[in-house]
Amino acid sequence: MSAPETLPSPPKKKKHNKWLITISISFGTLMGAIDSSIVNVALPHIRGAVGATVQEITWISTGYALANVLVMPLTAFLARLFGQKRVYMTCLVLFLVGSALCGIAHSLLGLVLYRGLQGFGAGALQPTEQAILRQTFPPHEQGMAMALFGMAVMLGPAIGPTLGGFIVDNYSWEWIFYINLPVG
Repeated sequence: MSAPETLPSPPKKKKHNKWLITISISFGTLMGAIDSSIVNVALPHIRGAVGATVQEITWISTGYALANVLVMPLTAFLARLFGQKRVYMTCLVLFLVGSALCGIAHSLLGLVLYRGLQGFGAGALQPTEQAILRQTFPPHEQGMAMALFGMAVMLGPAIGPTLGGFIVDNYSWEWIFYINLPVG
């Protein structure tokens, strides 16, 4: 008689620190949420720097919001196509590149276009973070994970104007964009 064949054991699943994952992806979402409101405080300074009218300068905020909203519905499709982590990291890079370009832009058109790029990146951060948290946490801890996500989303717009005012008063308007780079 021959020995029974043994089936290969399934590969061991890599253990991930769910709290480290939560903190790291929450910073990206927090930055995107802060940037939705941080610019509003600096608009008068930016307006003077680029020589824009009141009606023209609002396109800096509008471009960000439009791009942000346009990319959100595509996030699930992109995640299925490329993977959650890859989409999150790509959008974070887009957000950071857009932030850097906004900081060096000194024309209204450049700022609107770069804010759009920044918005495209930020738009996918929130839904992708939610999906990653749902995959990371077991079902009985997902409520707590979503509460942490909600805190990041709610704190951003609350912190943004205060942080923007501090930066504009003590430095210059460009730094409201550069502040994203070390955090990212």
